[in-house]
Amino acid sequence: MSQGSFVFTPTALRSLERDKELLERQQYQRRLTTPGASSYFLRKEVRERGLASSHRSSQPPAFMCQDPVVQNALYTGNLEAVRQLLSKEAPVNLVIQPQGGDMIWVKEDGLWSLTYEQDLTTPLHITAGRGFTECLKHLLLRGANVDLAPGGTTALHEACQECQPECAKLLLSYGANANAVNEDGLMPLHVCTEQESIDCAKYLLQFGAAVNGRSLEEDDTPLHVASRHGLPDHVNLYLRYGAHLEHQNDEGKTPLNAACAQPQEKATLGRYCQVCQHLIDAGAKVLTEDLQHQTPLHLACKNVNPDVVDLLLKNGARVNDMCYGGNAPMHNVLKEVAYKQDHEPERVVQALLNYGSIRVWPGALPQVLKYCCARPRVIEALLNAYDRLKVTEKWVEAVPSDVFKQHQGFFESVFALTQTPRSLQHLARFKLRTYLDGRLHKVVPTLPLPTFLKKYLLLDFRDYIH
Repeated sequence: MSQGSFVFTPTALRSLERDKELLERQQYQRRLTTPGASSYFLRKEVRERGLASSHRSSQPPAFMCQDPVVQNALYTGNLEAVRQLLSKEAPVNLVIQPQGGDMIWVKEDGLWSLTYEQDLTTPLHITAGRGFTECLKHLLLRGANVDLAPGGTTALHEACQECQPECAKLLLSYGANANAVNEDGLMPLHVCTEQESIDCAKYLLQFGAAVNGRSLEEDDTPLHVASRHGLPDHVNLYLRYGAHLEHQNDEGKTPLNAACAQPQEKATLGRYCQVCQHLIDAGAKVLTEDLQHQTPLHLACKNVNPDVVDLLLKNGARVNDMCYGGNAPMHNVLKEVAYKQDHEPERVVQALLNYGSIRVWPGALPQVLKYCCARPRVIEALLNAYDRLKVTEKWVEAVPSDVFKQHQGFFESVFALTQTPRSLQHLARFKLRTYLDGRLHKVVPTLPLPTFLKKYLLLDFRDYIH
């Protein structure tokens, strides 16, 4: 194919125009038949408040493109082919329906068909999402509509979601709307959900993105999103740009609540602690409850993040507040011990007890032993909060034989209490802890005692029971 030529004939272009009209009618009908669609688009128009710039009306029309040659050039980032195929004589505002792998029901044939239909896209979306900066620049220089969104999302959303900062910067410099709302009610800042998207977030803010813009469905701000995904750099960035700390979303969660509420893998615990530290340093309130009356401490205990629990307790969290379901933070962590053993749940139990948490009702200890026995240090911290224990046969039956063999020394020390009272040393500790109830964490570090005694008073782990 020679330079400047184009694959579409005049007849094909007229066919493209007819396809475009058909596509617009289908999209309009789909909007009308989708439940809640009319209200969504109304809310979108209200939110954007006329942000759709007047220059869009002068943009060239979009054409449906199903040519595999064009699609292949775009998906592979072949700059030379893109320049030849999308030259001055060719339309640049193309709508592409890529091929995927979804089964759909073909009513006329009465069978399922593997049609591979996916969301509509454009050359800008394809190149921006894959980091093909030079191809993207060529399209923009050709006058591609920078905010075209046939599939319900803009190319800027695509670049930010795929962590392509140079493409995001290029789109913004060509007038992309930094506050465009996609079909899910999200602005570009809301889709910056990976650590690698930090530069995208910086460019968005530099080009006027609303740091307190709210998503339409959940009323989340970008700070909620960054906190929920454990992104400390994003949180710091948004705070510097004046992000609101105490805005509560539709679930009543502030960004701090959102960070504590998100299920966390062990590898991400440190990131979430950094996020919470940044938020608290900026003045976030640790006692704010969500709609279920759960405080950040309830949520951090449920997700078993020991460092976050320590941070919240040091900043005034209350250990005995009850949520709507009647659970205190101690209840939340004990329910998760069996599922998050590698999160060191014993540290959470220890911290809560040292800050004056309510204890487990003695009659429920066999049940707790049954579900927490795989983590003996949790049991150790709990049992050391009592001056006497009524160990019965139920206790022995609660521990599976394989767990008993794995931690035999510890459980033998527990079961030995059926015939032996607690040691005098432990009773002295219990008496002092009872006297300092609620003040233990403040007073013990100031006492003129050896370090090992201070640790003993604060339930340091010995891996056996006195």
